[in-house]
Amino acid sequence: MATLITGGAGFIGSHLANRLASGADSVIVLDNFDAYYDPRLKRANVAAFDPSILVVEGDVRDELLIERLFRQHEITRVAHLAAMSGVRNSVQEGRLYADVNTSGSVTLMDAARRHNVQMFVQASTSSVYGNANQIPFQESYPSDYPLAPYPASKRAVEMFAHSYHHLFGLNITVLRFFNVYGPKGRPDMMPLKAIDAILHDKPITLYDGGDLKRDWTYVDDTVQGVIAALDRPMGFRIINLGYGAPASLLEFMQIYENLIGKKAIIRSEPAPLTEPRITYCDNTLARTLLGFDPQVTLAQGLAHTWNWYRSEYGIDLR
Repeated sequence: MATLITGGAGFIGSHLANRLASGADSVIVLDNFDAYYDPRLKRANVAAFDPSILVVEGDVRDELLIERLFRQHEITRVAHLAAMSGVRNSVQEGRLYADVNTSGSVTLMDAARRHNVQMFVQASTSSVYGNANQIPFQESYPSDYPLAPYPASKRAVEMFAHSYHHLFGLNITVLRFFNVYGPKGRPDMMPLKAIDAILHDKPITLYDGGDLKRDWTYVDDTVQGVIAALDRPMGFRIINLGYGAPASLLEFMQIYENLIGKKAIIRSEPAPLTEPRITYCDNTLARTLLGFDPQVTLAQGLAHTWNWYRSEYGIDLR
């Protein structure tokens, strides 16, 4: 009995792997250590893994490798987190995002259904809602107008997931993540970029003066939701996984300013076409079906992230 985590060396995946390593199932991590951000950070995550975790370096698009993994290991659950990330980065890379995120996911689903996997959890994104007019976002709301190739590739995966459940009976739960942050976060994302900018007196851009709102969800809460989904085969489901309390980017920065004790140098620019005005999670379904109960407020989560950053990089502001 084994759980396969794709993208398991990355931000969410490494947190998940460490949590699952203490359980009864063995854990297999598949990651290609892509250079979208510094692979050394992912290798550092792997170096801190429990020795029981098997790490395989490879790509979800490699059909022979995927088949070999399922054939050699008794994989009963899959947490598919591997993807090309980044909404704005996807604008000029539509074919790459379709290839990795959509085609790679279908390759994995094919193997899962052939090898009778009991539970397949597919990571998706709140970005599929685009500029939804109704808030908070509910799973039943239209999500067919993504603003960039990244969410378009994820929406396509959601539709493939439904077809694989319909045709082959594969249990698939699609989790739409909302703005996940915390220790070991991606360096290209706002939570770590903001710390770096404040510490080093570098300007940081807030779109529309920081009026955009995001539903920040702490990584430990997200991981708990993923584990709950792995434990609960439910046919086919799409479930929002977010805290449920949006904050403006300006509020976000003010929390960091208070924690760090320095003012940010903020520049305002018009929001690009890739950016929705708000992400706002209705997590009722997650609470009902997964027992999801996010515990970490934004202020607490940013404090945890700042404390980790200080320890990781030896920051002493005395």
